[in-house]
Amino acid sequence: MPRVLYFDTFSGVSGDMTVGALLALGVPLDELRSEVAKLGVSGYELASSPRMVNGISATKFDVVLSGASGADGRHERMHGQRSDTHSQHDPSTSEHAHGGHHHFSEIRDRIAGSGLLPGVRDRAIEIFTALAVAEGHVHDKPIEDVSFHEVGAIDSIVDIVGASIGIELLGVDAVFVAPLPLGSGFVECQHGSMPVPAPATVELLKGFPVRYSDGEGELVTPTGAAIVAASGRPGCPPGLRIERVGYGAGTRVLSDRPNLLRLVLGEVDALEGEQDLIVLEANIDDSNPEIFEYVMDLLFEAGARDAWLQSVVMKKGRPAVVLSVLADSAKRSALETIVLRETSSIGIRRHSVARTEAPRTSRTVVTEYGDVSVKVGVAPDGTVNIAPEYEDCRRVAREKGVALKLVYAAASAAARN
Repeated sequence: MPRVLYFDTFSGVSGDMTVGALLALGVPLDELRSEVAKLGVSGYELASSPRMVNGISATKFDVVLSGASGADGRHERMHGQRSDTHSQHDPSTSEHAHGGHHHFSEIRDRIAGSGLLPGVRDRAIEIFTALAVAEGHVHDKPIEDVSFHEVGAIDSIVDIVGASIGIELLGVDAVFVAPLPLGSGFVECQHGSMPVPAPATVELLKGFPVRYSDGEGELVTPTGAAIVAASGRPGCPPGLRIERVGYGAGTRVLSDRPNLLRLVLGEVDALEGEQDLIVLEANIDDSNPEIFEYVMDLLFEAGARDAWLQSVVMKKGRPAVVLSVLADSAKRSALETIVLRETSSIGIRRHSVARTEAPRTSRTVVTEYGDVSVKVGVAPDGTVNIAPEYEDCRRVAREKGVALKLVYAAASAAARN
C-alpha cells in the first residue's frame, strides 16, 4: 500500500519545522547528520531538542553556524532570499553581516555531484529549483543569476536536503498538504519592509489552497513553501490509516495557536489518480481498413478511455491489426459488442491494468492567433505538462493561415505564463 505524508499546516510551514517534525517521526539525527555531510558543506552543526508547546511534545531543529549567535544561542532562521535575505518563520531583529554569495547553479551542482541517494538528490534539486524560479520571477532575474547569501544558503541547503533525506528514509510515496495560513503584516529585510507572505512564497504556492490574513507575522516561509510546492499535492490523503505523528517546533510563541508543524505518516489503499481499468484487445486480419475510423468513433462514444491500433504479423505471415481499448470495467459489455459487431473479429482478450492519472485542469488561453483550449497536468514531482487541444489549434491555424506548430507553441507559452 502507498505510504503518504500529510503536512497538517495549522501554523504554517518552514524548513526547520519540517525537519524537526521528520525527526519526531523517527528519522535518526545521526543518520541525518551523516547524509547531510555528503554535501561537503562546512561551518555548521545540526542540533535538535525536545520542546513542549501548549502541552504538546515536539522537536526543535536548528542549524547552528560556527560563530553565529541569536535567540537561545542559535542561529536566526534566514533562508535563501538571495542577497536580500529577510527573516522568515522565526524572525529576529538582527541582520547577518554580508558574506559571499552562492548562485543557484552552484548549489544545484553541489547537490547533483554529492553522494546523496538519487531520490534525495532529485527531490532537493526540485525544491531548490522551485525556490530559485520563484525568486527569479520576483526579482526579474534568470534562474541561473539567482544567488543566495552565504549564511542563508547554508540554512536553506541543510533544511531542504534534510527534508529530502527524511522523506526518503521514511519511504514516502506521496506528500499531501493542508490549506496554508499565510499570516499577515510585514517583515524587515535588507531592502526595507516586505509584505507577508513574502513575494516568493506567493509565487511558490500557486495552485495550493491558502488563507490570507490568517495569523500574525510570517507563518509560511519561502523555504517551507518550496518544500511543499515541489514535493506535495494539495488536499487530504483519501482513507489515510495513521501510523505515526510528529510535531516540529518553531521558535516564536504565537498568541492564537501552537507554533507547530504536524506531520502525519500513514498508508492509503490507493493514491488519488490511480485507477483500475481493463484493456480489450482483438486481432483483425480480414477487415476493410476503412472501417477503423468509424469503429474508433463508436468506441469513444460508448465511453472508452482510449483506443489505438497496432500493426502486427500473424501466423503464415499474414499482416493484421490489433485493436486495443482502455476502459472502465463497467463499460466492457457495450465496448465488446461494438468490436464484435463492427469488425470481423470473433474473439476478444481482456486484462486488468492499473493507471496513474496526473491531476489535470482545462482552461482557455489567449494567443496572438486566437483562443485555444489547453489541458494542464501536474506530475507528482510538480512538473507541469501542457497539451493544447488539437481541434482548437487546427481551427485557429486554418482561420489565420499560419502553421499549426506555431499555434501549438503559442498556446503552450500562454498556458505557462
